Amino acid sequence: MARAGGPDAVVLREATRQAGVSPNAAYRHFADRRALLRAVSDAAQGLAADRMEAEVARVAPGDSAADGAIPANRATSVTSAAPATSAAPATRAAPATSVTSAAPATPAATATDPTTDPDRATLADRVTAPPDRAIPPDRATAPDRVTAARLLLRAVGTGYLAFAREEPGLFRTAFSVPDHLTHSLSPAKAGIAGRTPFAILSSAIEAYSAAGILPPERRPNAELFAWSAVHGLGMLVIDGPLRGLDGALVDAATTRVLDMVELGL
Repeated sequence: MARAGGPDAVVLREATRQAGVSPNAAYRHFADRRALLRAVSDAAQGLAADRMEAEVARVAPGDSAADGAIPANRATSVTSAAPATSAAPATRAAPATSVTSAAPATPAATATDPTTDPDRATLADRVTAPPDRAIPPDRATAPDRVTAARLLLRAVGTGYLAFAREEPGLFRTAFSVPDHLTHSLSPAKAGIAGRTPFAILSSAIEAYSAAGILPPERRPNAELFAWSAVHGLGMLVIDGPLRGLDGALVDAATTRVLDMVELGL
């Protein structure tokens, strides 16, 4: 439903009809449509993560999914400011489509809005991904690390935008359903490598910083700025005035936006 029609198409009655069960069966798993939509949105983010990991694998084939997966007990850290990791499979097991077998995501703890919380200076204080797996000094020269970090960041953005273009319904469902940044590392949103889209981005930003490209004073919240730029292009291409552009123009726009992200960070 989400693949074909985005979040608006995700309704309990249609879900039960497609699953071949009675309408009341859905309520054994989901309290209401909102709970169902949250579970589907989380699953869609996992698929987005898989597409991003696949693109990362193209530029960093030595980083296996097993090596880069985030352990479940570390994936929900929301305390101090040190984002991320990197890794890479190209496939994902299909999420359950039957409402009789799917389970809603566990509600995350309520958090104070970090933009209005005087005790928290930055959003990075609230959302943390596991330590980065940047290329260690004994495995790469400084120029190699810089090149690898640039390629990694661009691969993350390329994969994100590719998912938007290839799966617009799932992209809308993944990122247009109201949520909070503090839930961005929830295991429910992770791909098969164990990382969420935000964790993958944080890993790339951290590698960018570790390579010396991003000055320390500009590191806080850099994920938000990069994400905003790339997401904006994705939405313009699938739902905005750029829908009519041909593939070559969208490819060119993708390249230029990623250039801008690099220069802007």
